[in-house]
Amino acid sequence: MKLSYVLFLSSLLLLSLTVFSTESLALVEIATSALPNGTVGTAYSGTVAAKGGCTPYAWTVTGTLPAGVAFATAANTESLAFSGTPTAAASYSFSVRVKGCGGHVSQASYTVAIQPAPVHVVDLSWIASTSADVAGYNMYRGLDGVNWQKINTGGLIASTLYSDSSVSNSTTYYYAATAVDIYGNESVKSSVIEVAVP
Repeated sequence: MKLSYVLFLSSLLLLSLTVFSTESLALVEIATSALPNGTVGTAYSGTVAAKGGCTPYAWTVTGTLPAGVAFATAANTESLAFSGTPTAAASYSFSVRVKGCGGHVSQASYTVAIQPAPVHVVDLSWIASTSADVAGYNMYRGLDGVNWQKINTGGLIASTLYSDSSVSNSTTYYYAATAVDIYGNESVKSSVIEVAVP
């Protein structure tokens, strides 16, 4: 009987330690250090992500966003997406604040420059696919090498050359190409290249 009593106390101690070592006691932290710049009349996309603490996160934005750009919280609340088409060239400063379910808060400040027109062009080329049934290629661009957006919106690229004239100053982009066959099947992405626009 004494032995079961000792085991019962041990389980209570273990339960207590588990409760105090949960992730909910960790601090929430904004993981995104900068947002991309943009160009008037060109679709804008940027994401601020958080980590640590516990979800759901609650997001607030203060300051002035670029005209034509809005924000929305992801369904899992782990990120805040900025999107839209900028309508006015200027430099915009704002702060993003995230609060974890445990009440911990993290805040970061951002400055986004919207330029009146693109002044740089990124010329891309790649080696042709060796498959006989290739119909063309798609070009993907991202800001982090993980999240991608197809940028050839007018159909498949017939050659192995593509010029991206919608880039913004002082922004780093990642590019990858895919091959598409005559049945519409798309290959995996090529090796990723990084381009820093001055």
